[in-house]
Amino acid sequence: MKRFSMTAAVFLAVFLLNGQHLYAGPQEPAPISGKVVETMDSGGYTYVCLEEHGKKTWVAVPQMKVVKGKRMSFEPGNEMINFESKTLKRKFDRIIFSSGPVK
Repeated sequence: MKRFSMTAAVFLAVFLLNGQHLYAGPQEPAPISGKVVETMDSGGYTYVCLEEHGKKTWVAVPQMKVVKGKRMSFEPGNEMINFESKTLKRKFDRIIFSSGPVK
């Protein structure tokens, strides 16, 4: 009986200590990063196409200067699917509206 109690206590302690790692709380979303392959300004926004590992991601930020070929990182933001810019007369399959570059 003593051995069972000791085994149960060790199991309970390990379970409780490991349980702290099961939920670490909400994670901060990662910045949106990549090399600028295309950019345009319209309607007070700068639209930036970033390429990372062969994948392209469009990001819209308040109008700013962006240099094609430069590596940039932007704050996470709200994703919109099938967004149509009336000022650009263009539809984006997926675009992320960000507050701006990571500081």
